[in-house]
Amino acid sequence: MKLKMYQIDAFTDQVFSGNPAAVCILESWLDDTTMQRIAAENNLAETAFLVKHREGFAIRWFTPSIEVALCGHATLASAFVLFNYYDVTTDKINFYSQSRGALSVEKGKDGLLTLDFPVDAIVEVQPQDTLNEAIGKVPIQTFKGKTDYLLIYESQQDIEDIAPNFHVLGKANVRGVIVSAKGIKVDFVSRFFAPGSGIDEDPVTGSAHTTLTPYWSKQLGKTKLSAKQLSKRGGDLFCEDLGERIKITGKAVPYLIGEIEIQGSLP
Repeated sequence: MKLKMYQIDAFTDQVFSGNPAAVCILESWLDDTTMQRIAAENNLAETAFLVKHREGFAIRWFTPSIEVALCGHATLASAFVLFNYYDVTTDKINFYSQSRGALSVEKGKDGLLTLDFPVDAIVEVQPQDTLNEAIGKVPIQTFKGKTDYLLIYESQQDIEDIAPNFHVLGKANVRGVIVSAKGIKVDFVSRFFAPGSGIDEDPVTGSAHTTLTPYWSKQLGKTKLSAKQLSKRGGDLFCEDLGERIKITGKAVPYLIGEIEIQGSLP
């Protein structure tokens, strides 16, 4: 079996930064075990699999260890592949996800791509001892979204200095933990940790900004915000709070186009 695969750096305008994602566009779904093994072999934060569906594409996302309900950077990467290497004649691609319903990506000027995702409703909760121990800094506020915790800190320096204990954090029953503070040169900054999902630190997390955007929109009194994820690779995002939906804009660049070859029967 041979499959074409693209590796795209998302939320960046230069290779070796942003968040790398693998994209495989299929004629029909592979079995779940095979897709999970391909994602594990790729060993990237996410591998996206797409199949033509209605007027768009059904999409699924796999980390090296689990399937996830939503992934922003791999959706952005998928749209980049479709716009640049496939016969897509419109400026908007519709995606259909199992858990989060209809999604879309629109092509704008200067290589900008804009995700349209559902907002993540968050509620403030009591401080979580396991998370605080793992992160090593006590936040000023703790929130819980559908799949992730959001921890708010006083300053950008706090976010830069965090050095989590991933062994402890991996024991928490949560997809991931977002840490965030007001930015110096942008409206807000963040980092994202998800060792329980097979990713110690995700370079740039589009889905986390469905949680971050409504929080910072309310705090800063504005609906359009600039954001930066402070991982080693780094990434830049522009977010807009539309109430029920969030728009997240960034760029993407190709790193490789290759072919997966799986010989013989799978173990």
